[in-house]
Amino acid sequence: MNDTRSWDLRLGYLIHDVSRLRRVSYDRELAPMSITRSQWWVLAFVSRNDGLPQTQLANELDVGKVALGSLIDRLQSAGFVERLADKKDRRVKRVFLTEKARKLIEKIGPVNDQFNARILEGISREDLETTSRTLFAMKTNLIALLAERGVDPDEDEEANKRGGGKTARASGRVSVL
Repeated sequence: MNDTRSWDLRLGYLIHDVSRLRRVSYDRELAPMSITRSQWWVLAFVSRNDGLPQTQLANELDVGKVALGSLIDRLQSAGFVERLADKKDRRVKRVFLTEKARKLIEKIGPVNDQFNARILEGISREDLETTSRTLFAMKTNLIALLAERGVDPDEDEEANKRGGGKTARASGRVSVL
């Protein structure tokens, strides 16, 4: 195997491993607070956009409506959010934080900051900015590659093979927790 191909493979494995390890580590960091990373992600977004319709929230978070619905069901059961019918269109459900969620967000903020500080320890701001630009460029290239092949970048490969079934979205938005 030539050096370029070997480096390309290592880069792919490294990106995958960093993403997986970050998810696992962050879930363990949040476990004592009885919340998952995915639930925290929704709460953090809703805290900045309280009262969004659930369908708009799914679009903004780049997740499928069904997946978001399940997350919101769990958050509602735990007392962190409430769904209220829109005053003009009762079919539309708006998602609002509860006081319990606001208290949790205040508690998680410092945990989040400490977690990020630990995983970014020893990495210069310049390196972080370069890495961010590089990953964003790779994401853009991947979306273009999918589009060239006639694959909807808003659907995963299996969904495209089956002819539909949005499970994850790949928009140009970047989300960092």
